[in-house]
Amino acid sequence: MALLERINSPRDIKQLSIKELHELASEVRERIISVVNQNGGHLASPLGVVELTLALHYVYDVGTDQLIWDVGHQCYAHKLLTGRRDVFHTIRKQHGISGYPKISESEYDCFGTGHSSTSISAAVGMAAARDRLGLDFNVIALIGDGALTAGMALEGLCHAGHLGTNMLVILNDNEMSISPNVGAFSNYFNRLITAEPYKRAKQDVKSFVQSVLGDRMTRHIQDIEKTVKGYITKGALFQELGVNYVGPVDGHDLPMLIECLSNIKKLQGPILLHCRTDKGKGLKAAEEDPLKYHGVKPLALGSIKNDEEGNPLPAKQEAAKAPVRTFTDAFTSAMIEAVKKDKRVVAITAAMPTGTGLDKIEEVAPKQFFDVGICEQHAVTFAAGLATQGMRPVAAIYSTFLQRGYDQLLHDVCIQKLPVVFALDRAGLVGEDSPTQNGTFDISFLRCVPGLKIAAPRDDVDTRLLLHWALEQELPVAIRYARGQAPTIGDAENRDITRGEILRHGDDATFLAIGPILKDCLEAATLLEQEGFSVGVADARHIKPLDTGLIDKLLDRPLITVEENTLHGGFGSAILEYAADTRRLHELRILRMGIPDIFSEQATREEQLAVHDLNTAGLAASARSFLKTSTPISV
Repeated sequence: MALLERINSPRDIKQLSIKELHELASEVRERIISVVNQNGGHLASPLGVVELTLALHYVYDVGTDQLIWDVGHQCYAHKLLTGRRDVFHTIRKQHGISGYPKISESEYDCFGTGHSSTSISAAVGMAAARDRLGLDFNVIALIGDGALTAGMALEGLCHAGHLGTNMLVILNDNEMSISPNVGAFSNYFNRLITAEPYKRAKQDVKSFVQSVLGDRMTRHIQDIEKTVKGYITKGALFQELGVNYVGPVDGHDLPMLIECLSNIKKLQGPILLHCRTDKGKGLKAAEEDPLKYHGVKPLALGSIKNDEEGNPLPAKQEAAKAPVRTFTDAFTSAMIEAVKKDKRVVAITAAMPTGTGLDKIEEVAPKQFFDVGICEQHAVTFAAGLATQGMRPVAAIYSTFLQRGYDQLLHDVCIQKLPVVFALDRAGLVGEDSPTQNGTFDISFLRCVPGLKIAAPRDDVDTRLLLHWALEQELPVAIRYARGQAPTIGDAENRDITRGEILRHGDDATFLAIGPILKDCLEAATLLEQEGFSVGVADARHIKPLDTGLIDKLLDRPLITVEENTLHGGFGSAILEYAADTRRLHELRILRMGIPDIFSEQATREEQLAVHDLNTAGLAASARSFLKTSTPISV
């Protein structure tokens, strides 16, 4: 790591020769592979943009010039080169550096990201502010091809073309995620080839190509006619938006990238540079299966020792462990049952088939599966359209990403009372993936929507039963479930999932909770019993409408509500509102436990739960303090 240890800021990169830049690229990849193998995290994406990152820092003055990453998980090399080399081993760890760009972390991170397709809009805003204030700096947005499928990215491009401001959008095209959309664009491009404007524009484009890419690129063009044709057809859409298109270029050719970026830097107006990269570049296994190595768990690559080809050697084999059944697994199994039973049931994902488990639906019932790309808004209204024709759509979307489809959920689904099922994966705290990924707001923003039913399964059995129940409803239903293990809690037989359930009776107080945190509530109640406290545990199961019959039985003793959601407007608030509406608030003694008014920082899911006292020890300690207090707890 001789070269990397000398890089303390982007200024140091500019002193290196091309040969040294290649050596530095190898060292950066080695460090990324080593640290991600220890910590887990994104791997294939950051490996694919190492040369592009080096070229950007070589040509531009990042820090003064504004570089925005989209989605952001490609930024590992950028972090290593911008003063965070010595703390890179803490990435995604509690109190460590984030796995995404973060304004508060570094002067070189000009915009925080985590959700996709935001970079171009932010870049247009920065460029407009620069022009308005009479400042002088460059603005660069680096966006993946998957993120470019989202409407917001195209809206940003339209605005950039309208303003005509100087800015660069780099399309990092590794042929991942965009594949469902390429067909539609390809048909458009093929029609354009035969149009008269192509024939008239060939010579103009040829001279433009040579002026931007320079001699090195044009020396390798054996068929200039074919190349110009590619520029006309692939760039026509962007040209029509008022954005000059350059590319595609090899995103791993450092000399060419440096020459190209240096020339683009001199041009005026908005420009889109199309770079082709290999996801997982430098790690053979990741190159061959970039989807598998998009994000990896710690030690997924085995030993950090490498073979002669630079690939990590397998770690010592441990005894095989029984597979852990997750909520996503339980949902997938239930969906397979549903699509086989009823041809009206269809599964919808917004570019997350593997994460949501719907890739299995594509395998068993491809005609009942839709991947709409990174377009949550479209996914929701698409589901609404299906529902109007008698279909039973299930939109599986991470809780945090449904925030993007909120307007459509409210106006297109709920106002029209359409039977769409929203399967909200990763509801609650999600661990190391940064504050943008936590699903800790859905109860609050969904509970106020008229006509929408909301339920939360506590385990695998509930997940299956609630999905089948939801598909029988004639109104929209949201089912929120957590990331991670879904152990069976309580009796698995003869459950009435239309109601809440008392899992343990208590005389002194009751934990009233939703979701898998009920397991910790039961364990906390056992601890408290050893100290002489009699604390019950009840599963509300339904957040809207509440099982008021169950709630009425519990309001005559101290109540501790527990949820993985912000306390503002959450489940505990729903209990307070019910008590107020039934004029029982004066007699209610309640402690609400959940997420305070903050964005939870990255840590393991277990660490996050402990921070908020939502693990067994924290619940027991909070209940103990609550029960020892003689005066009612303030609500």
